[in-house]
Amino acid sequence: MQALEKLIQQASDEWSPVAVTVARAPLLSVPEDEAARILQICNACRYCEGFCAVFPAMTRRLEFGTADVHYLANLCHNCGACLHACQYAPPHEFAVNVPQTMASVRGRTYRLFAWPRSFAALYERNGLAVALALAGGVALFLILALAMSGNLWQASVSGSFYDVFPHTLMVGIFAPVFLFAICALGIGVRRFWREAVPGSASGAALAEATSAVATLRYLGGGHGEGCNNEDDRFSLARRHCHHATAYGFALCFLSTCVATLYHYVFRLEAPYAYTSLPTLLGTVGGIGIAVGTLGLGWLNLQRHPNQGDAAQKPMDLGFIALLLIVALSGLALMVLRSSAAMPSLLALHLGAVIALFLTMPYGKFVHGPLRAAALLKWAIERRQPNRVGLTDD
Repeated sequence: MQALEKLIQQASDEWSPVAVTVARAPLLSVPEDEAARILQICNACRYCEGFCAVFPAMTRRLEFGTADVHYLANLCHNCGACLHACQYAPPHEFAVNVPQTMASVRGRTYRLFAWPRSFAALYERNGLAVALALAGGVALFLILALAMSGNLWQASVSGSFYDVFPHTLMVGIFAPVFLFAICALGIGVRRFWREAVPGSASGAALAEATSAVATLRYLGGGHGEGCNNEDDRFSLARRHCHHATAYGFALCFLSTCVATLYHYVFRLEAPYAYTSLPTLLGTVGGIGIAVGTLGLGWLNLQRHPNQGDAAQKPMDLGFIALLLIVALSGLALMVLRSSAAMPSLLALHLGAVIALFLTMPYGKFVHGPLRAAALLKWAIERRQPNRVGLTDD
């Protein structure tokens, strides 16, 4: 044990530009430096090796450059298990806090890989304000347009949204926004992938990464009992809320795709019956998003400061708030689509959806594609020879 602590002390001293004191982490230049220091300590200890993919991936390295740190930070799911298991966590003088440090690095990667980067800088620390202001601004513009045309408070007998905004207008607005979001996200993921290319992906690697993404395997805390949030108790709440949100979003997107197929291929125009496939998919998806985001928002507000990067809370809450507004306004539209409130609700829903897609490449949504890419990198890497000469299974 003394030999191990001596080795870890050497690793800590090597990366610390200032003296390390009890209950105080070293003040390093950027989060990547602090992450490299901590990973050197973890690499000497290896107590948490079986917790998640981060630690076996870490053992395949003796040094941690910027690309390695970015990859491992996005591989981390911030479950918090390693923090409560670590004997060198604060207030120990080594001040090892993997979840908080990795969260800080992840936040930087959202900006570093974003396109255009200037948009990410605007959103980085004002996520909640920017998201709500953008959604409110677009919704207000649409409401004023409806008021000027005399259609703001007018019931639609058919319940068709196209009685309020023509189909061509809605497509003309949303198609560019959607394509921009997909393009920006694609460029960001490509930048992340090219920073440290692990090699070609086999079918087995793709299947493993897909399974890890779909099941959120690493939100199980390394033992299947879940994450830590406000204390050292384990809970599967984050995993369940993430599942509800992610699959709810997927169902809503699928509902839109089916409705598009109905419109252009089968010449069936909205509104669709409550028992139709688009409506059922959208309803279940909307409920899933609402339940999931309410849970995630509560967990985020209750989370212990050591469990994540407090500077990212506005970004996290902005994304959660937009998703919740989209879900609730969409469900309200389904129920009140034949009422006089429908035009105003539609303007609010469209404003929130536009804001969601415009901010999507620069906010919390980015963690999904980047984490999926990191999991695929790990699935590829673990099938390659370990150049360090140590096993990871």
